[in-house]
Amino acid sequence: MTADPSHPFQAPWPIPDAAIQQQLQAVYSSGDWGSYAGPSTQKLRETLINNYKREHVMLVCSGTIGIELALRGVGVTAGDEVILAGYDFPGNFRCIEATGATPVLVDIASGTWSIQADDLAAAHSEKTKAVIVSSLHGGIADINAIMQWSRSVGVAVIEDVCQAPAATRAGQLLGTFGDLAVMSFGGSKLLTAGRGGAVLCNDEAMAQRINVFKERGNDAFALSELQACVLLPQFETLAERHALRRDNVNTILETTAPCTGITALNIKAEDSPAFYKLAWVLHDSQRRQDLLCYAQEKGIPLFAGFNGFVKRSERRCRKPVPLVHSTAAAEATVLLHHPVLLQGSNVIRELAGELVDVFNR
Repeated sequence: MTADPSHPFQAPWPIPDAAIQQQLQAVYSSGDWGSYAGPSTQKLRETLINNYKREHVMLVCSGTIGIELALRGVGVTAGDEVILAGYDFPGNFRCIEATGATPVLVDIASGTWSIQADDLAAAHSEKTKAVIVSSLHGGIADINAIMQWSRSVGVAVIEDVCQAPAATRAGQLLGTFGDLAVMSFGGSKLLTAGRGGAVLCNDEAMAQRINVFKERGNDAFALSELQACVLLPQFETLAERHALRRDNVNTILETTAPCTGITALNIKAEDSPAFYKLAWVLHDSQRRQDLLCYAQEKGIPLFAGFNGFVKRSERRCRKPVPLVHSTAAAEATVLLHHPVLLQGSNVIRELAGELVDVFNR
């Protein structure tokens, strides 16, 4: 779908922001824009340390390399196994392979698009080194149960919160539960610098392994001073925008709740998800292509979800449990892209009504 900025459902991203423009001008005027590192990268690092209560923050060039660096920080190497969901961002599977380790697939929990905690024990082996817990499409895994299990077996937990800045479980920020957390500042993300990411942890040995791997005569995976400067103002508006997205999602979910043939996101009362995407899964996957075409004719930014890993060869991964929900998610997920979620209530009500028409088609 070609974006039409004049259409109320196709809001631009990133949105115009005078504070970001001022930051760019200040960095240009100071000459810091040409620095390998400077006051903006330092302030961004401090912001993340304070927000996430982490002792070590490594600013990196993408969330994808951040996952690989987190795995290397844990000490994952050839012959190890890493557990992840059968439905996840494709780069996470490739990052595991890049270390020489074997991905081990478990299912996602229904209505969450996030890893099923109850599957972890069956997937565990003496080779298991880590588990990647991704918070996708507004879903939040049972992170408390995952942490309890991981501590009992000595497996590291990597939280992938690339889609979920400001999301909380029972008031605690996602990205503060696991041994490491990975953020993304990619072009379409809720916090964006076009590219970029961060790896956060408290363990000095993990941070040291990451820094040693990054060092190639210089920092081979760095985030620039320019990228850091445009991120700083976005942290000032993050809470307000997070609340607005959540309110607008509530309106959309309440309006579309009577629709049949779909399963919507299951949000627990104690959770405050972040909405980079808002997901539904269709009960009949054969409907998806026609439904998406119809939505896009209306200007609704609705797209297919990830392909997942269910069909990956067993030469590349291990599949110790049934992947029922992962299969359904890969075949039938539809995703609403986030920029429209910052629109006013009139646009959101109109959008919700159009989604009802789409789902009932």
